[in-house]
Amino acid sequence: MSIRYLWPMVDYLVVGFGLAGVSFCETLAQQGKTFMVVSDASQTASQVAAGTYNPVILKRFTMAWDAVEQLRYALPFYKGLETKLGVHLNYKMPVYRRFASIEEQNMWFGAADREGLRAFLSLDLKTNTNTAIDAPFGYGEVLKTGRIDCPVLLEAYRRHLIEKNVFSFQSFDFDAFTIRNGHVSYKGVHARNVVFCEGYGLHKNPYFNYLPLTGTKGEYLTVKAPLLKMEHAVKASIFCMPLPTADHYLVGATYKWKDKTNTPTAAVRWELQEKLEHFLKCDYEVVDHTAGIRPTVVDRRPLVGKHPVYGQLHVLNGFGSRGVLVGPTAAKILLRHIEADETIPQEMDIQRFTKKYYPDLL
Repeated sequence: MSIRYLWPMVDYLVVGFGLAGVSFCETLAQQGKTFMVVSDASQTASQVAAGTYNPVILKRFTMAWDAVEQLRYALPFYKGLETKLGVHLNYKMPVYRRFASIEEQNMWFGAADREGLRAFLSLDLKTNTNTAIDAPFGYGEVLKTGRIDCPVLLEAYRRHLIEKNVFSFQSFDFDAFTIRNGHVSYKGVHARNVVFCEGYGLHKNPYFNYLPLTGTKGEYLTVKAPLLKMEHAVKASIFCMPLPTADHYLVGATYKWKDKTNTPTAAVRWELQEKLEHFLKCDYEVVDHTAGIRPTVVDRRPLVGKHPVYGQLHVLNGFGSRGVLVGPTAAKILLRHIEADETIPQEMDIQRFTKKYYPDLL
């Protein structure tokens, strides 16, 4: 499919269409910028992601990096997308941390008394009343949590862009890409800037493959459990959360570092089922099994910024498992950096890796 475009020169060429791509495209639209999108859907992490927004890292009872500001900006962002696209995206959903012992209960109450966490960790211990779940020590409730329906978001926004003739389904061909004085060219499209939102596909990008994007494979099960009747998510060694389809639940996820394929594996399916059955006490049926490679970075921070040599090239990547929260804020920061030369926070600026790979520029 060849690209069809409406302008001889657009402001941006966006490569990739996961949560990063959608976040940046919508940020461009809000600012009245023109753009084209090229994507081949080869990266599935956003498509299969759970889409939860939860500012607390429940494994360690700590706040996720910059989560409060990200949450404050993200929720109105998705509300605007619901109105624009005419779809339901944001499902408010409590997250219950299943306690395995009295010691974990005590750790919870200690964390809930700390600055920053008080607004998100309830001090009211939840007693389990669901006979389909084994939780003798009860739960702690995380407040202000929910789920963004990522598959619905991606499909609805893709249709929106196709209707505007600004979306091309194809693999990006770097041999057809040219950097010129003041703009870039790609198969007849000229753009002032290009932003690569390729997820784990960035490791094949000849301009940004120096960045330490490691990638972790996550696998998920969709199960049907008519007797479970659960309206909140449960987080134990894995999570189990309700889906919009009646009696269906998403179970996951794994973090595998060596396997870089999007193919689900039988071994991980059994691993997830074994962990699920540790607390689930009712019959269930596995109806789907999916996988994707999360774009994770060695320091667990996003990759945002301008190429150290080619000023028209930019990257928006490295969201890991928190793309729903990070994406809108990171997209806003990158656009402001490009258009108004505003500083990118040091924690996410790719300049933190420039010294190692481009020492002569510093």
